[in-house]
Amino acid sequence: IDLCTKLFLKQVAEHYEQVIGTDVSESQLQHAIPHPRVRYAHTALNITDEEVIALLGGEDSVDLVTVATAVHWFDLPKFYNLVSRLLKKPGGVLAVWTYCGIEVSPTFDPVMKRFHDTALPFSDNRAQYAFDGYKTLPFPFQSVAGFGCEGNPLPLAIPAKLSFEGFLKFLRSWSAVTTAKDQGVDLLPEKVVKEFEAAWGDSKLVKSVSYKAFMLAGKVKL
Repeated sequence: IDLCTKLFLKQVAEHYEQVIGTDVSESQLQHAIPHPRVRYAHTALNITDEEVIALLGGEDSVDLVTVATAVHWFDLPKFYNLVSRLLKKPGGVLAVWTYCGIEVSPTFDPVMKRFHDTALPFSDNRAQYAFDGYKTLPFPFQSVAGFGCEGNPLPLAIPAKLSFEGFLKFLRSWSAVTTAKDQGVDLLPEKVVKEFEAAWGDSKLVKSVSYKAFMLAGKVKL
């Protein structure tokens, strides 16, 4: 569970009586933010669908399932089948979103584009769904008006405050950067970091940035 997801769960808990946050990693759950309305569940990779459904409340019991910046990594047919069983009918909603870029400034953005192009050969094929802004992501659900549909996701601009140190942590979290490192390639050598720093303006500055995000939401087709 990343920081954005942790904060999102906390916000969702202000609108729902019970929220369940899940992760395949038990160690990630240990960093979760406690909240009286949020329960965290470890859904290990070897757990069966029946066990997941029982853990999350049973079939036709869930109002909203959300996935932030992760659904493109899933076994989609298996996940969609599970969600279809969990969601209430006809009102339950699945909402998924991701971001595929960050806008900082006219000076900084071209540097970011060059880095993205350099990292692309080390990206997992499944990441292409995110690079495409979820336009090519299979999403076999009945669309919810105003929240995107299969082939036509809702574009979002998510404002945030970001330090230069936070930006570097963001880059180092990329799967492509990790994959390249495992293959002996450093995508963030000192030269590249210095180039980013020069474009940022001052490494001590906290900047207003915008994440380019995309969302799909839908209900089970009856």
